Amino acid sequence: MTDKRQCGILMHISSLSSEYGIGTLGEKAYEFADFLKASGQSLWQILPLCPTSFGDSPYQSFSSFAGNPFFIDFDLLRKENLLKKSDYADINWGSHPEKVDYEKVYRGRKIVFDILYRNFVKNIPTEFYEFCEAQDYWLSDFSLFMAEKEARFGMPWVYWNNDIKKRKPITVEAEKEKFKAEIQYHKMLQYFFYKQWNELKAYVNSENIKIIGDIPIYVASDSADVWSSPQNFQLDENYNAIEVAGCPPDKFTEDGQLWGNPLFDWEYMKKDNYSWWIKRIAHNMRLYDIIRIDHFRGFDSYYAIPAKEKTAKNGIWREGPKMDFFDSVREQLGSIPIIAEDLGYLTPSVKQLLENTGFPGMKVLQFAFDSREASDYMPHNYNKNSVVYTGTHDNDTVIGWIKAAPEQDVELAKKYLLLSRAEGFNWGMIRAAVSSVSATAVITAQDILSLDGKARMNTPSTIGGNWVWRAKDGAFTSEIAEKLLDYTKLYQRNL
Repeated sequence: MTDKRQCGILMHISSLSSEYGIGTLGEKAYEFADFLKASGQSLWQILPLCPTSFGDSPYQSFSSFAGNPFFIDFDLLRKENLLKKSDYADINWGSHPEKVDYEKVYRGRKIVFDILYRNFVKNIPTEFYEFCEAQDYWLSDFSLFMAEKEARFGMPWVYWNNDIKKRKPITVEAEKEKFKAEIQYHKMLQYFFYKQWNELKAYVNSENIKIIGDIPIYVASDSADVWSSPQNFQLDENYNAIEVAGCPPDKFTEDGQLWGNPLFDWEYMKKDNYSWWIKRIAHNMRLYDIIRIDHFRGFDSYYAIPAKEKTAKNGIWREGPKMDFFDSVREQLGSIPIIAEDLGYLTPSVKQLLENTGFPGMKVLQFAFDSREASDYMPHNYNKNSVVYTGTHDNDTVIGWIKAAPEQDVELAKKYLLLSRAEGFNWGMIRAAVSSVSATAVITAQDILSLDGKARMNTPSTIGGNWVWRAKDGAFTSEIAEKLLDYTKLYQRNL
């Protein structure tokens, strides 16, 4: 990361406006990049680009290498004469312009992608075969995994018959032949995703804007990652997780958070020079300019919950790979620009690990104003090597927080930050972030748009209603860009 003062916006691709149910890598993404430039921003932060699985969460994906086909833009494909407008214009994509209806998006896109595939195979470009060869280190396994899942109506891989579950070589080869067309179909979707993503990223970078991408520390149990390399995870002889990931109970969650992800076998990974992680980080550095690693403290110590538990109460802390992991990453990949998600209670050893890596940690303004105790998240406690946020994808919007937080906390925030209705409470919080000493400031799009809690992206430990928020078409106006530019210039973040 740089010492230069910079500023950006957190806005996931799914939240862009679109006629087709979910944000895409098309025109509206380019328009948002133009908005970033007009408002003096130099960063665009997004959530993981991976295909979503259970609960529609980008943090629970079928693959940590694949892209989300939902983001493929139809209009760009139409310009390549691969689709006609009539192929997708009359499909029901959902009735709410500010929410994603994932079921309708899934069903509608399957219809369009089937048409796309029929057109694609008539004249497959050379670039497709080049893409498949370059990405073979993950693409073949992922495409077979998806073909097998679809043939079993989505059944998790741990319930497949043993020969394919345990990847018996003769069975894998037979299945590749059996599902040849289906495998090519999924490779095609990845080809178009990456083609459109790379073109968008090139445009964003040409505007002198860098993209911050997000790597969840864990992967989903039902994923091509675990199926294709079970040796990297703590699994029993039937490939079921022995212990799973989560967080212990705290003042926010009485039962803790039971994430359910399989845990890494760090001893095996160390002997293997962390090769799976090296591939993952290298892959993500081709996708993004800067990486944010979610749940950084898991590299110091991780919370392990017996797989049969129904809550996270009865877990135990175990040692992570610590600095050995990051030394190995630097040895093999060089210096990587990484932001460490270090939120929550941090032990002295986690703080020491963060200091040893040199990575900037995160500061969230909404966490600063607990009237019962002093907080490290108050701006006067920040250091330059940090990234300040008004909130993250797991927080309420500022206006939602003002309405829902304890009255004493809100009054403390108003007093400390000099918040006023005239400026707008959300804009006062934005001003506080942008004016802080932190070298980097990132503002959620919902706060820039002055939206309330209905626009919240995710409420942790809840199921349903998450990851659905979308911006209205035309929401990012020139007036908002001008106001944000004024703040950015005033606090010298556009130099």
